[in-house]
Amino acid sequence: MNSKIALVTGANKGIGFEVARQLSGKGFTVLLGARDQQRGEEAAAKIPGATFIALDLNEPETALAAAKEIDQKYGHLDVLVNNAGIVDFSDGLPGVANLDAVRKTFDTNFFGALYVSQAMLPLLRKSPAARIVNVSSTLGSIAKQNNPANPYAAFASIGYSGSKAALNMLTVNLAQELRETPAKVNSACPGYVATDINRHSGPRTVEQGAAIIVHLATLEADGPTGGFFDDGGSIPW
Repeated sequence: MNSKIALVTGANKGIGFEVARQLSGKGFTVLLGARDQQRGEEAAAKIPGATFIALDLNEPETALAAAKEIDQKYGHLDVLVNNAGIVDFSDGLPGVANLDAVRKTFDTNFFGALYVSQAMLPLLRKSPAARIVNVSSTLGSIAKQNNPANPYAAFASIGYSGSKAALNMLTVNLAQELRETPAKVNSACPGYVATDINRHSGPRTVEQGAAIIVHLATLEADGPTGGFFDDGGSIPW
């Protein structure tokens, strides 16, 4: 098939859904990865040409099954957006964070993205210009979190911030692994967007948050790889 295929994880709502909607508007065949079949199918029905695909970041076998399904139906994958992520409010500073909450957060935010990336890499290598976007956060920027003037430093928690820092390293390592190919791998910070993950407390809209992700997912051949970006440009690691 000649159409461009994009997989977005955690795409049945929030930023993921908006990313899927915008990519569809750019002519992509969009696969909405989600755990819940009913919610995933309902979300896909709202986007022209979109299809639900079962994907649970806490169950690695679903990533392998999804990759097999994509291979059989499309034969390749052009864009992977590792969007799915969680916040656990039992997380916190290292001295008080609930360890189960920290593990659960890493399982989804880092290991889930790693499982999916591993499963999809053979399909992405078949694309003439694959793009991988890991949805991160400035809370995962060590440089920013070590700056007392950073207004978001007080929101740091070892599970969430640590998992996003690890996700950023996944970006760097994937970019290195694919450096001899046309593929580009980048991390994106959508900003403080009003979604379920923060109980809709963020000041930014999903449309605003999705913009940098879609931009990185549709980079031209001369675009960057192995970087970390928000609307304002490059973010320090």
